Amino acid sequence: MNNIGDIAVLLRRAILESTTSAGSGHPTSSLSAVELMAVLFFGGFYQCDIRNPDREENDRMVFSKGHAAPLLYALYHLAGVISHNELLTLRDFSSNLEGHPSMRFPFIEAATGSLGQGLSVGLGIALTQKKAKTYVLLGDSELAEGQVWEAAMWAGYRRVDTIVAIIDVNRLGQRGETMVGWRLQEYETRFAAFGWHTIVVADGHDVDTVRKAYREAATIKHKPTVIIAKTVKGKGVSVFENQEGWHGKPLSKKELFMALRELPIPAGARETYDISMPPEQAQTHVVHSSLVTPHSPYALNKELAPRYAFGEALVALGKEAHDVVVFDAEVSNSTYTTMFGHEYSTRFYEMFIAEQNMISVASGMATRGKVPVVATFAAFLTRAFDQLRMANYSNTSLIVAGTHVGVSIGEDGPSQMGLEDIAMMRSLPGSTVVYPADATASYKLLFELYGQQGIRYMRLGRSKVPVLYDFDIEFPLGGFHTWGDTEKTNDVLIIAAGITLHEALKAQKELLDVHHVRALVIDLYSIEPMDEVGLIAYARSVKYVLTVEDHYPAGGIGEAVSRRLVNIPTPVYSLAVNKTPRSGSSATLLEYEGIDARAIIHEITSLLHSKHGA
Repeated sequence: MNNIGDIAVLLRRAILESTTSAGSGHPTSSLSAVELMAVLFFGGFYQCDIRNPDREENDRMVFSKGHAAPLLYALYHLAGVISHNELLTLRDFSSNLEGHPSMRFPFIEAATGSLGQGLSVGLGIALTQKKAKTYVLLGDSELAEGQVWEAAMWAGYRRVDTIVAIIDVNRLGQRGETMVGWRLQEYETRFAAFGWHTIVVADGHDVDTVRKAYREAATIKHKPTVIIAKTVKGKGVSVFENQEGWHGKPLSKKELFMALRELPIPAGARETYDISMPPEQAQTHVVHSSLVTPHSPYALNKELAPRYAFGEALVALGKEAHDVVVFDAEVSNSTYTTMFGHEYSTRFYEMFIAEQNMISVASGMATRGKVPVVATFAAFLTRAFDQLRMANYSNTSLIVAGTHVGVSIGEDGPSQMGLEDIAMMRSLPGSTVVYPADATASYKLLFELYGQQGIRYMRLGRSKVPVLYDFDIEFPLGGFHTWGDTEKTNDVLIIAAGITLHEALKAQKELLDVHHVRALVIDLYSIEPMDEVGLIAYARSVKYVLTVEDHYPAGGIGEAVSRRLVNIPTPVYSLAVNKTPRSGSSATLLEYEGIDARAIIHEITSLLHSKHGA
């Protein structure tokens, strides 16, 4: 059996050496959790084939307190997968050992460091496990984050027994004591109230007590388990043990020399130690049908909400792709994900009104090969942007659907209107952003998104609108569709998407019939990626380009287009939501914001008859 006392000393030495070598890092926050992790990893509890990190039977570990990365790397150093020389590259530009765990390090499940998200990510992983466990290390400071309690409440509600949370209660945050300090009973009461089995460890540095806690955790069924351990920040090093002012501060070389004298290498200590291997389990393989999009039931000009077609497409996709799972934040009867839930109840997750937890749980599940589709009102996704940001850093693939976008949703008022969502989603590197204008486009674009990687966002209108496209029309990502005669000389190019495409098409007809102005309209259903070459070609052939969008100007379609057309002489003008919205009918609000057909006509005729036009 491994000598945990020896291992704890070696871990502390590795943490101190790596952080001093880096000249930065968080040694004190790492030292407080040494025994908690040493017993877990090397005491026979954590079962993982570290030479095969993708093996299905492996237990999983999430460091929610990502600033304790030096401890994480020290664990893998003693397990024999990181050399001592590599350990000393901590935080170096060329190193895989970044300041907070990132996907450059192959033994982690998800990027962490934005506190409060790890428990949710761990839950997503745990939902995919039948026997293996997911362990999540949390710091007590991050328990001030509301998302932790979103996750705790939902895990208790779902009775997820494949997750074990470990709370490192070292009392000290970055600038002083936490709200609760070492009052472990308060944490126990809170978790117990949410349905968790609680294990309180009065001394998180006593190996036998910690071992007993893990033994108990292994026996718990039908409940999530939390180990709440009192620890000491900076444990084992007298210069900063239980002292304020040392968070994120490594020892100097002189201080390191003195600290290592306090931590002599134990006699008989080994260079590496074994982690328990998981038992072999029978593998089940799901055979997927080829994805064949069913025939559309949508007749031309029939009025139907794009969000409704999204719901129908989800059901069809779920039938073909068994790895699809769907999450909703208690608006499933508005996003129409309820259709999927009725057909595939075991693959549908009601997350209630907790969007941050929803995104992170879905992200965790995606790490285990699922394809999550997450839906809620676009306005409410703004509170989960950090979770989307971290999912992107984790190389997570998510399909995100935001409904009720723009002022066109009408009477519900500005708090319900997604007006920042295009900008938000475009800002995520490598993201895909689509905005279908009708039921056919919504249906077919979902299947297009399924085959892609990364964060994929579908913007969905609330209002019923006429079906514009026959079902044999394709919607490749990075494309657009044109409306008008491309063989003739056009005066202006109108670029729109979603609800404003319908307004642009109304304006196009009146411009020709009444004003004898020929306008070409582009349906920019794919905002990211965008067909820049095609867009430039059409823009060069007209006098003016006008973008029209039901979104704020910053980061929206107008800016996306202008960036692509910056090097051509054709001027680009934009109509967007510029006034603070209010309740009212869809038509009233489109008119109020100056993005309806009448506003488009006025803008174009004014341009063409100005001294710069005609």
